Amino acid sequence: MRIWVNGGLHDAEDARLPVLDHGLTVGDGIFETVRTSHGRPFALTRHLDRLTRSARGLGLPDPDLDEVRRAVAAVVEANPAPLGRLRLTYTGGLSPLGSDRGDDGPSLVVALDGVTRRPDTTAVITVPWTRNERGALTGLKTTSYAENVVALARAREQGASEALFPNTADRLCEGTGSNVFVVLDGRVHTPPVASGCLAGITRALVVEWTGAEETDLPMRALAEADEVFLTSTLRDVQAVHRVDGRELPGAPGPVTAKAMRVFEERAGEDLDP
Repeated sequence: MRIWVNGGLHDAEDARLPVLDHGLTVGDGIFETVRTSHGRPFALTRHLDRLTRSARGLGLPDPDLDEVRRAVAAVVEANPAPLGRLRLTYTGGLSPLGSDRGDDGPSLVVALDGVTRRPDTTAVITVPWTRNERGALTGLKTTSYAENVVALARAREQGASEALFPNTADRLCEGTGSNVFVVLDGRVHTPPVASGCLAGITRALVVEWTGAEETDLPMRALAEADEVFLTSTLRDVQAVHRVDGRELPGAPGPVTAKAMRVFEERAGEDLDP
């Protein structure tokens, strides 16, 4: 693997950041995950727009998007893969121990590894921990991911690939790395950004391309839904066949199958929608 670190490509064993980088010591950083297909990134402009929004939300300088694009091109060329996960990480840079930032400026790391296509269906669980829809980091894609690590480990223990969170009002919010959609009486719904969920890139495209509605949903919507599906960069649209102990036979159902088909067709027509 060849990795871009602060201005150039390095072999994986030589790609290093200072141990006092603020992204490591206090989680002061943001990131994006971009799907690549045969060396071509999908929806890169949308991802870079969100990278900038997240930087501003943390009070980091705007990333130099020309440099980020150069880094992406170099890393994709250096790491050929039929299907890839491209990770852009932007941190507070070298800083003192503690929450104050240093003066050296931010760090940029871009890496890519090959992945396999996800299954058409998956199982999910719900967890008792909440998303804070009023928190300082709400809506930002930050590297402060420890609660997702804990929740995803719980899901793996129960034979699932994702864990779904309520928010502090016990409304349906999101997964550890995905957005959730439910089908009720033939209509597709997903929690609004005001619920505290991340404004996912795939989520936005599915809403735009399928006419899904943003709806404030109680957690019990998962028990009442005819169909449930997840969206994310690497899942695209993925049907759910089990929520906790409840089976959803026949997944993907007809509405989900149509959403999967529409997304695949539209994404194939335009790599930077």
